[in-house]
Amino acid sequence: MADWRGRAVAWTGMLVPGVLLASCAVGPDFVAPSGPAVASFTREQRVASTTSAPVAGGNAQGFASGGDISGYWWTLFRSKQLSAFVEEAVRNHPDVQAAQFALRSARESALAQQGSLFPQVTADGSAQREQATTAQQGQWPGQTSNYTLYGASVSVSYALDIWGGTRRQVESLQAQADYQAFKLEATYLALTANVVTAAITDASLRDQIAATEEIIKAETDQLVRIQHQFEIGANSKSDVLSQEATLAQARATLAPLQKQLAQQRNQLMAYLGRLPSQDRGEHVRLADLRLPGRLPVSLPSMLVRQRPDIRQAEATLHQATATVGVGIANLLPQLTLSGSYGASGPERLFSPDTIVWSAASSVSQKIFDGGTLYHTKEADVATFEQDLALYKSAVVTAFQNVADSLRAIQYDAATLKAQAAAEKATADSLAMAVEQFKTGAVPYVTVINAQQSYLNARVSRIKAQATRFTDTAALFQSLGGGWWNRTDETPDALPRANPGYFAGPDKKNQEAMR
Repeated sequence: MADWRGRAVAWTGMLVPGVLLASCAVGPDFVAPSGPAVASFTREQRVASTTSAPVAGGNAQGFASGGDISGYWWTLFRSKQLSAFVEEAVRNHPDVQAAQFALRSARESALAQQGSLFPQVTADGSAQREQATTAQQGQWPGQTSNYTLYGASVSVSYALDIWGGTRRQVESLQAQADYQAFKLEATYLALTANVVTAAITDASLRDQIAATEEIIKAETDQLVRIQHQFEIGANSKSDVLSQEATLAQARATLAPLQKQLAQQRNQLMAYLGRLPSQDRGEHVRLADLRLPGRLPVSLPSMLVRQRPDIRQAEATLHQATATVGVGIANLLPQLTLSGSYGASGPERLFSPDTIVWSAASSVSQKIFDGGTLYHTKEADVATFEQDLALYKSAVVTAFQNVADSLRAIQYDAATLKAQAAAEKATADSLAMAVEQFKTGAVPYVTVINAQQSYLNARVSRIKAQATRFTDTAALFQSLGGGWWNRTDETPDALPRANPGYFAGPDKKNQEAMR
């Protein structure tokens, strides 16, 4: 018993100073940068409400300063099909699944590194059967005997983290896990915004095609009337040729729109995780979408905590800060404690006569390495400065995105109002030109010009409608997408503090991997 107490005192005397020394960590402690000290996103004062237009998607939009963003912001457009598209994309897209497992890998790496903070204990056991003869000792005739040798030992090695180098390595890997967590959120946000934009663009192209086909039909009917009038001598051949040219120009605009729609459908299918041949034809109608009347606008000071790309840059900066600490710790002496306890014998394995034990400590310090450790640390410092600059760049870009979206929404409303007025004016002008041509008051070229103006105005109005929806989606994206307000449906794959709505991997394949 006294022997055990002596060994315990010896180990305690070695461990306690090490633990006390390990309470500090060299290198800079990371502090998250604060947001820019600005009160608004734009230099000009933001308008209280946009203008309105008497068409679908033309209602006025107001801005709620300091308002929070819904984690499911796309539902504000009130389209079940749009929400179904988003849910399918999140469930099926491989980029989301890849980001999930990248996060899991980063977390496991951080947990693995944490094991270096604890003593490493190894147990060994052995059993050996031998036969001996007295003939080997010069006795004759020899006698043989069989016996078994047993051995058991426990070895302990503990690299004291005196300077906090190992803890800085753990901190660095935890920052890498944070980076992957926000990369997952950025992937999610980009995918949902792309799906919404693609679906709205698809709806816009369909309306543009429908309008073009309607105009082609009207101009075809007009050509029939002009030809009939030419046959009875009421019009000249030039009027027929002019109408044929106008009809041909209208038809020429149809194929490019159909090409854009086909390619847009392929893009939408890719976002949904489908192949182009798996397109089932479902789509969103522009007339069924509802434009959110009240838009939340986060405070500028909160943007740096909401944007996933800024949080990614922050995590990279955190990792670089911890790596500097690792480099500094590597320049300092390293202390290791080791010990073993065991027994070896043929009979009573743990009798006092068979016990062996040892306790030791060692310290190492590189005297000369050609400047390798020093310059490695200096490289880490330079990387930190680089990441700090990239962080600032991400913040500047984020504020630009929000300012662009706010201005776009304001001017989109004015554009739609003007386009709606232009469409009505060109429609009235076309109707008047047709009536005046019937009475011979104007030449037919006036009708041709009026038709072309009406076609352009109608297509421009449809584009302006779609732009109001897509730029509204861009505002939600630029403000961070509300990821902090979503419910986590797969907690094993996602960051606990940053929940997200994702589908997990196939369970059968997951179990097979285990």
